Amino acid sequence: MKSELTKNVLGGLLQPCSFDTQTGFFRDGYCHTCMEDIGMHTVCAQVSEEFLAFSKQQGNDLSTPRPEGGFPGLKAGDRWCLCALRWVEAYQAGIAPRVILESTHENTLQVIRIEHLKAYAVQ
Repeated sequence: MKSELTKNVLGGLLQPCSFDTQTGFFRDGYCHTCMEDIGMHTVCAQVSEEFLAFSKQQGNDLSTPRPEGGFPGLKAGDRWCLCALRWVEAYQAGIAPRVILESTHENTLQVIRIEHLKAYAVQ
């Protein structure tokens, strides 16, 4: 459930991930989640060219603009609320994108260990 009291993986209040590209399951700029969010879009990632190519190869093209859906397409350096399991796949492939811990929803910890997230944290 969306709330102003939602926590991040560090135990603080969840911070916005991106307003430049409206991200998140609710497209509100936050990596909020809910029962309907089957993909668990909870990891605030700073995407790289390598990750975008990997995601496209996996069947989720995040770099191509889709104006009909209001999606401008992502480029390296953009922030995006990524599905937790996609981040795990990229991690296992050695190309996980950097993570903004303050903007990553606490439910991510059900899928990804905090140590792994911290190792990829944007400083």
